[in-house]
Amino acid sequence: RNEEEEKEKEEMEDEEEEMEEEEEEDEMEKEEMVEEEEEMEEEEKGEEEMEEEEEEEMEEEEEEEMEEEEKLIKEFKLS
Repeated sequence: RNEEEEKEKEEMEDEEEEMEEEEEEDEMEKEEMVEEEEEMEEEEKGEEEMEEEEEEEMEEEEEEEMEEEEKLIKEFKLS
């Protein structure tokens, strides 16, 4: 009878260990997913910043062109 109890106890301990290992694996998977999400968010932010910078550059170029045109018009009117 004692042997049976020992066996049962061992089985329970084995099961507990397995569950703990599974939990640890789940935790690691969750962490990996969070990291991947963060990386994706950072990439998106980087892309948005690049787009904003490009837009700003375009606007600056347009303004410069307008100024050039205005100068030319003034010069033309003066002559």
